[in-house]
Amino acid sequence: MPPFAPTLMQISGFARYIVAYPVFLKQRVPMSREKKVTPMKLAAGSIRRKRTNGCFTYRCQVNGRRTEISLQTKDYHEALKKVADLVPIAQAQTAEVVAAHVNQARGFVRQADDLPLEEAWDKYIRHPDRAMPQIHEILSYQASFSEFVEFATRPVTEEELRHRIPHTRVQLVKEVTPTVALEFAEYLRRLPIAVDTHNRKIRRIRKVFSVLNDYYIGDNPFRAKSLFRKPREEQNSIIRRQAFTKEEENRLLEELRSPAHRLMNKEEIRIVYIIGMYTGQRLKDCVLLQWQNVDLIHRRIYVKQFKTGKEVSIPLAVQLYDALMEAQKWKCDQYVCPKTAARYNKTDAYGKNVGNNLIDIDVVRVIRWIGLEPSVSVPGRKKKMTVYGFHSLRHSFASFCAEAGVPKAVLLSILGTESEIADKYYTHVGNEAQEKAIAAISGTTFENSDKTKLHKALEFIDQINGPLPGCMLQLREILMGA
Repeated sequence: MPPFAPTLMQISGFARYIVAYPVFLKQRVPMSREKKVTPMKLAAGSIRRKRTNGCFTYRCQVNGRRTEISLQTKDYHEALKKVADLVPIAQAQTAEVVAAHVNQARGFVRQADDLPLEEAWDKYIRHPDRAMPQIHEILSYQASFSEFVEFATRPVTEEELRHRIPHTRVQLVKEVTPTVALEFAEYLRRLPIAVDTHNRKIRRIRKVFSVLNDYYIGDNPFRAKSLFRKPREEQNSIIRRQAFTKEEENRLLEELRSPAHRLMNKEEIRIVYIIGMYTGQRLKDCVLLQWQNVDLIHRRIYVKQFKTGKEVSIPLAVQLYDALMEAQKWKCDQYVCPKTAARYNKTDAYGKNVGNNLIDIDVVRVIRWIGLEPSVSVPGRKKKMTVYGFHSLRHSFASFCAEAGVPKAVLLSILGTESEIADKYYTHVGNEAQEKAIAAISGTTFENSDKTKLHKALEFIDQINGPLPGCMLQLREILMGA
């Protein structure tokens, strides 16, 4: 036997190797494929195997720090499924979003019931947490929410398609997302309505959704501040309510005494005007003034304001005292102006007050009699803006008090509120101080314009040669006292 001839044991060992090699290759094929895909880059992070035959891991960035999470599986496709559940958590921007995903994965998130938008108002109006304002405001809530429901459930219009305006059609309350709320807010912005009207609609709808929170998941879709408009959007077109002058107030009373124009309950309307002129109160407080709140002996009236609920006490001016004495001739119930009060309290079939508009029309009619236009058109708004109305008497009251030097605190005690009206007419209080400051900076001497005029008038009188007439002497004494 040649020396290089294999032994029997060598031959049998080689045979076993040849038989086992195909089995080894069969076992290694899947692993080789897995090796090719393990460094797979995903939308967020990457997936890889920890060791040669270990479990897959998911590597990603969380809050700027590299994090590696074990997927607890050796199967590549199962690992991909687990990564798909982890990607939203890795991409979350806030802790609240992360908690929401975790709770959903653990099955802690509640399931919202299906509630069609068309049936949502019926649920809201029977809910114990609903808003409970006056009937007219409840109807406004319903109108605003119905407007949203009509918008959200309708299909896309041709105009929206033509201008590529996004519109998401939904049917259920839980389908209303912040995106749908934003689309509705943009729709309102395209309407010719005031900023306050826009914001009131959004606030009402937000209240409805806050009550119906059992029918959607997450936060209120109308909670975002971006849904509201800012007052500065109207600063170029805003029209301020104007105050009456004393001459205009006298003309109003003259027209109400004149038989030239006819008006329902004209004498009572004149008394209402006088109450407004000499108290600065709102129309409702003047119309519904009761005799029990009038103290003719001590010449004072007491008003609990309907709007604010604040009680104010106001001394009676001579003109107002005479008007109230005149009103006693038709005293028949608790109201100073009974027929006008009954008309003001008139309601419709739903219980909504409609009499306030009737009285307001009567008041505006008198303003037109003296040649003033109560309202003007404003670009971008469907309804006209009021310039003159009964509320102008409140502005006039503040204006006259400011001109007479009445302290602002005293005015507020009569008007009954920290009113913008007072701020508007008391801005002149700081003008003199500002002029002094500018004079000091510029190196000039500040002179009060009123005092300068008085000195010039006295100098002019003193320059007159000869004896002064009696009227001039009296005028000089008046100026000296000023």
